Amino acid sequence: MAATTTTGAPRRGRQRWSRYSSGTFYLFVSPWVLGFALLTALPLGYALLVSFTNFNGISDRWRWVGMRNYTELVRDTDAIASLVRTLAYTAISVPLMVAGGLGLAVLLNRRLKAVGLFRTIFFLPSVVPVVAMAIMWKLIFNRNAGILNAILEKLSVGPVAWLVDPNAFYALIILTLWGLGGGMVIMLAALQGVPAELEEAAVVDGANRWHVFRHVTVPMISPVIFFQVVTGIIASFQIVIQPLLLAETGQVGSVAQVPQSTHLYMVQVYQEFFANSRYGYGSAMLWVFFLVILAITLLVQRSSRLWVHYQVDSEAER
Repeated sequence: MAATTTTGAPRRGRQRWSRYSSGTFYLFVSPWVLGFALLTALPLGYALLVSFTNFNGISDRWRWVGMRNYTELVRDTDAIASLVRTLAYTAISVPLMVAGGLGLAVLLNRRLKAVGLFRTIFFLPSVVPVVAMAIMWKLIFNRNAGILNAILEKLSVGPVAWLVDPNAFYALIILTLWGLGGGMVIMLAALQGVPAELEEAAVVDGANRWHVFRHVTVPMISPVIFFQVVTGIIASFQIVIQPLLLAETGQVGSVAQVPQSTHLYMVQVYQEFFANSRYGYGSAMLWVFFLVILAITLLVQRSSRLWVHYQVDSEAER
């Protein structure tokens, strides 16, 4: 009887689980499906339709113009120039963010006194709202009353006009690097997941610290680095609030006051939508931008075969 009870309990458990139909699965995923359909798929489809019209966002007298917005975009020198500036910003900021986050993670992945405090200090800037962060750095970069120029004057360096061309681009890079803490936390978690046995074995074989880091640690955390690169590229392409709020003069958020060096692609899109009321042309710009981001992401993913190493279970591999 005992044996019968022992073998029967799991069977009853399987029977209880089998009572749940496949509809239960769809019930649980339905909030996400509805959210994706209503808040992502539907707006994307609507924007695609608008991109083939001359809709201005106000008047109901709009008409179908076909591919005219896309052909105009190809000839738009301002849009092309803003895209080139965005590519340059991404090419500079993403490697610095990834390398900086990894460097901070390596420094703080040690048994130090108050290491938790230092981790918190470096992480705090990444949770500051982007508007507050941009306004704060605008005050820091202020030509006459900014603390940065005050420090430079103490070092016998004249005041620098940080918020005008060409220094505005470097100011935007500095503002971006202030948020290294988010990437640092992810890199720190990856470093703590590296088996200590592998590093110790490399040391026994005669490897120094740099060789251990280069040939053991980095390959082990390469999937996390790949994740950081992809998400960093997507985020850097979409930056718009910081350039608008860092304008030195004029009304806050005025596109006309944004320096040319920080007039990125999304700033140009913002101008077409809210300054020029060209919703059709702006939607076309966004769809082309989506294709550009998708193409670059796919290129990075293809290149990952050369430098990203995944752990594979030996039994599964066989």
